[in-house]
Amino acid sequence: MEIFLQQAINLIQLGSIYALLAIGFSIVYGIVRLVNFAHGDIFMVATYAFFFLATWLLSSIPSLYVVLIITLVLVAIAVSILAVGIERVAYKPLRSAPKVSVVVTSLAVGLLLQHLVLQFIGPTPQRVPRLVPDMQFQFGGVYVELYQFVIIAVALFIMLLLSLFIMKTKTGIAMRAAAQDATAASLMGISNDFIISIAFVVGATVASIGAGLYGMAYPIFDPYIGQMINWWSFTAAVLGGIGDIKGAVLGGFLLAAVMVITPMFLPVSSYRDIVAFGILILILLIKPSGLLGKKTVQKV
Repeated sequence: MEIFLQQAINLIQLGSIYALLAIGFSIVYGIVRLVNFAHGDIFMVATYAFFFLATWLLSSIPSLYVVLIITLVLVAIAVSILAVGIERVAYKPLRSAPKVSVVVTSLAVGLLLQHLVLQFIGPTPQRVPRLVPDMQFQFGGVYVELYQFVIIAVALFIMLLLSLFIMKTKTGIAMRAAAQDATAASLMGISNDFIISIAFVVGATVASIGAGLYGMAYPIFDPYIGQMINWWSFTAAVLGGIGDIKGAVLGGFLLAAVMVITPMFLPVSSYRDIVAFGILILILLIKPSGLLGKKTVQKV
């Protein structure tokens, strides 16, 4: 029983991170109908920014929590600016182009970011500094690290904040309207350019916070981390229903369950990738729109 409880903590921790990443992926798709395969490499850039800024701040600020908050905020702002710039330069000119052109462009943007980092920083793996004290709590036979509490608490807070933003603010309501019918929203006076920019800001902000939290649990990273994150974000988003925030959260935790539980029953941990993609294919065969996705009809 203690083993399962310990794994449950690990599942919640990993699921919180995957849910954030899938939310960022889904929000952009919901507004722009773009499968943004540069999402993982934006995460990678955020991880490097987090690493360099946190390392620099630690030399002058003694409080780990102050450094954590400052780093999360500044990296989120910087990465949001980068994401909006990418949208304006690479994606906006292709809004009327075939979808495959935009998808290929997003792949090219991701590769560009990856190779820029390889060129100017190098392929050597780096280690994100731990910005929470090394503390461990024991509940019976279950051990929980302080950083796990921080990851879960911050992720849940961001999800709640994002839900309130989408449901209660004028901008959030406008985003929902644009996601349902961009043409009708435009006729009602909603600026599509503004909403698309906000979608990329939100997606990049969530990705950057996810990068900071991921670095707490898995501090070793390199320029290729974006490829792995890309596929897990995409898988989680599609499992739950891409374009749906609740579906992204469900998909994130479902994927985390596969990643945590599979090694408990299969001898080789790499089987978890096979199981994850197998479940993805099975769910799409049964429900192509994902677990919480809505069936859409396209008229031609």
